[in-house]
Amino acid sequence: MKKMNKAIATASLLAMTAIPLAAFAQDVPPPTKTPDLSMVQNQNQVKIVPGTLGQITDFINDETGKLITVKGRGLAPTDQSEIILAITKDTKIVDAKGNKVALKTIIDEKKAIKAFYGPNITKSLPARGTALTLVVQDQSFTAIDGVVSEVRENGIFVKGTDIYSGFEDSIVLHFADKTQLVDQTGKAITASEIKEGMTVRAFYGPAVMLSLPAQSTTNYVVVNTEETEMPSEEAPGTNGVITNIADNTITVIGNPLEQGGINYIFLKVDEETQIVDENGVALTKDALKADQRIIAYYPEVMLMIYPAQSHADKIVVQSAVAPKVEGTIQASDLASEGQVYVNVGSDDSKNNDVILNISEDTVIIPLLAGEPKLKAGMKIVAYHSPIMTRSLPGMTNAEIVIVTEDKDAVMPR
Repeated sequence: MKKMNKAIATASLLAMTAIPLAAFAQDVPPPTKTPDLSMVQNQNQVKIVPGTLGQITDFINDETGKLITVKGRGLAPTDQSEIILAITKDTKIVDAKGNKVALKTIIDEKKAIKAFYGPNITKSLPARGTALTLVVQDQSFTAIDGVVSEVRENGIFVKGTDIYSGFEDSIVLHFADKTQLVDQTGKAITASEIKEGMTVRAFYGPAVMLSLPAQSTTNYVVVNTEETEMPSEEAPGTNGVITNIADNTITVIGNPLEQGGINYIFLKVDEETQIVDENGVALTKDALKADQRIIAYYPEVMLMIYPAQSHADKIVVQSAVAPKVEGTIQASDLASEGQVYVNVGSDDSKNNDVILNISEDTVIIPLLAGEPKLKAGMKIVAYHSPIMTRSLPGMTNAEIVIVTEDKDAVMPR
């Protein structure tokens, strides 16, 4: 997402003279008896390997192998600001002097790294690839995604979210003598081009002054200089719940906004999606989790597809998480008209069963497109009000009911 010029990336690679060039170009074929003319003709050129400068934010080690997630900024305009990398037996993990470093040390001490990877990466969000070399940096840092609330003589005051901890943050950032300021395309800009209201990703530290607000020095800031067109009150949208997340797509089910929208939609989330909390503070896509309540705004909708699909222009993440139950609808004398009895967990226990009040405001998503109707035998996932009676079974208002299994449904051939 946040990038810098290829010339800078090249300089970064050349600076690491203690590391063999092969560490950054492992996909170059080994020499053969027949000279490679293309290599001879380009012997004065340095192979540019994509890379990301940042911290490891996630580590998985299971039967499928080792995976790390690196988050920060790309070393070049085409590089990834966040990427999932497979660690293989061929991955070199070293410091700036070429000495081997344990991966556990990097993770435990939250060290900054430059992660270099092959050009073959997926188109998912975040992208996936294979790590060639991890180079541990001498100094650590952190970063903030936020909005410029004030432009000062030699710096900016930013309010937003720490990209590594996920906590809200506000900090005065002073520009260092050689601070690099780039726009969203990686083009160099001047401090005078930064205006209040612009969104930024700024890297700072390791030293932070414990004042109010905190202060530090930044040496790299990515500024979105484009005017962000905020979705107006007339923009269509859905006030609902994220029921599923797959790659770069979220499933949102809820109530259409007054100005338009639909109750069931797949939304693509990318770097153009504006994600904020209820106070307008910028968030990262890490804030998007299953069962999270949100308000999603989007443009045109592909209604010819079920469910409908579109692009998320703006997502407002609400503080509440929607409570839910999963189970089977059963016939019961305890449930009157406008109610359904749910055997939660589809088991023999009745201690956790609930009765759901179904109203005209309840969004019902059938297994197949058609008239929504709930009946005994259906397996469902239901999101409900946080308020529930203390009776046995408890009663609450159903907000969303998703039918996951219906024996009477006729599947299309």
